[in-house]
Amino acid sequence: MDEGLDAGFAAGSAKANGAADTRHWPLGERPGFLARRMHQIHVSLFAESCAAFRVTPLQYSLLSLLRDLAEADQTTLASAVALDRTTTTGALKRLAARGLVSRSTSPLDRRAQVCRLTEAGAALHSAMEPAARAAHALTVEALTPAEQDTLTRLLRRVIAGHEHRRGQPDIV
Repeated sequence: MDEGLDAGFAAGSAKANGAADTRHWPLGERPGFLARRMHQIHVSLFAESCAAFRVTPLQYSLLSLLRDLAEADQTTLASAVALDRTTTTGALKRLAARGLVSRSTSPLDRRAQVCRLTEAGAALHSAMEPAARAAHALTVEALTPAEQDTLTRLLRRVIAGHEHRRGQPDIV
């Protein structure tokens, strides 16, 4: 573990009479900091593992969704990846420019863009899946398989506990 975080864990773990020390709150005990740091580590590992494919984690998520859904509009995809439509649309445009995704106007709603995985997109997704899985495995390699399952379960629980806040400003 990082020395700075290690020191933060040790300093923050001192409790008097079982009560937390409210004067000192080390970074290593802040869930938001830890979540951001874990994400930072994962993005770096994903970039290393998947560099040859020139696909970001968000783009890989979109390719995965389109593989599973066959087609979806941009709003549905944005909601599924928990990002705003503008960010998602930009990622889809970059995938379309590479011929990995097709985008067309919905016959049901001319304002909506329907997206589909192209043959090239499906082939790229299949080719990069082992590397993407390796990045995810590296992210949690310090944990036992049981701990990895527990971490995933707890992360899902934290996220589910905040789903009611979706749609509020700055919460997608």
